Amino acid sequence: MEEFYAIGIFLFVLFLLLGTGVWVGLALLGVAWVGMDLFTVRPAGDAMITIIWRSASSWTLTALPLFIWMGEILFRTRLSEDMFKGLSPWMARLPGGLLHTNIVGCTVFAAVSGSSAATLTTVGKMSIPELRRRDYPENLVIGTLAGAATLGLMIPPSLTLIVYGVTINESISKLFMAGIVPGLVLAAMFMGYVVLLSFFSKTYRPKPEPAMSFAQRLVNSRFLIPVILLIMLVIGSMYLGFATATEAAAFGVIGALILAAAQGSLTWSTFIESLLGATRTSAMIALILSGAAFLSLSMGFTGLPRDLAEWISSLGLTRFELLMALLVFYIVIGCFLDGISSVVLTIAVVEPMIRQAGIDIIWFGIFIVVVVEMAQITPPIGFNLFVMQGMTGHEMNYIARAAFPMFMIMVVMVFILIAVPDLATWLPENMRVHPG
Repeated sequence: MEEFYAIGIFLFVLFLLLGTGVWVGLALLGVAWVGMDLFTVRPAGDAMITIIWRSASSWTLTALPLFIWMGEILFRTRLSEDMFKGLSPWMARLPGGLLHTNIVGCTVFAAVSGSSAATLTTVGKMSIPELRRRDYPENLVIGTLAGAATLGLMIPPSLTLIVYGVTINESISKLFMAGIVPGLVLAAMFMGYVVLLSFFSKTYRPKPEPAMSFAQRLVNSRFLIPVILLIMLVIGSMYLGFATATEAAAFGVIGALILAAAQGSLTWSTFIESLLGATRTSAMIALILSGAAFLSLSMGFTGLPRDLAEWISSLGLTRFELLMALLVFYIVIGCFLDGISSVVLTIAVVEPMIRQAGIDIIWFGIFIVVVVEMAQITPPIGFNLFVMQGMTGHEMNYIARAAFPMFMIMVVMVFILIAVPDLATWLPENMRVHPG
């Protein structure tokens, strides 16, 4: 009974603060402070200062602002334009045509960005006008782009996986390796959906692309060389065990600066803009992580996570039933919170449950990222929906309906992960990954 009283207090204060427009990070700090004051004898101020310093001084966490900065630099280059030039000659030959550039372009940029919003904006600013000019169905242009952009949360370097790894003290490099195969499988499922629509949809009548020889396609592929080299530098250094995630992030920033300079996009103005953009995003995430760390400490003192884990265990749920409950849970809270906030807010309670159920922590990281991806395209708070609205001017309901098939494909992906867990666990278990 005491546990439910504590849960009620925590939830009441949290929703009160969030409902009045308080930042998520400050709301988490406020909830934790109330919990420490009501349910423990330890001074809340002393505990808060100690835990915030400890959580913020993590070496692993330094990868976060570096990867964010790399994405900000690339966002200000001609990368999207070059990717479209390099990909379109090859994608035009596939059933479904240039609509595949949305998916493949997002997959490629996700491998150097880590951010869903950056992926969506970078690829969309080039592909949307081009696909509209060729009379591709508007709902498919929007839906595939909104859905495929969520791959930025899974394919390394993923900001959500960094936050998850720091929160549960797991190797970032292993989590990155775990996200590669599921990310590619999900991208292939998106492309399969486009292929099926091209055969069966009566409204799918884009203008045909002019014929291009194999040699011409190879020449156009030179535009992809810079981004492929950058992917090899960042992911390859971790894959071969030469670098930690933090060191790979530093390589990525240097590579992005070189790429921007080579394209002529690196001016003093764009350099400062990228630095300020990365600082703002990093500060926001750091505040959320600090609040989550203090909330985890507060809840730990109350014994709430342990009691909840024992209660869940007493229900006798199978692993599958527990995962289905968590799937519904994260979809619901994803309607109201962004992905990173959803992860850090809940992991203190969820982690003991999944460990007690014998669920692999690395695998669960990929599971939770797929579910968080869904939250990016679910109203009312789906962030990708807001970005798409700003880019296209369509109503939110129209964009949400266009993205709904992508949402359902992600649901199918969850069941594939459950049925074939090796998709997420084989690479980190069999490759020489740096432990950092």
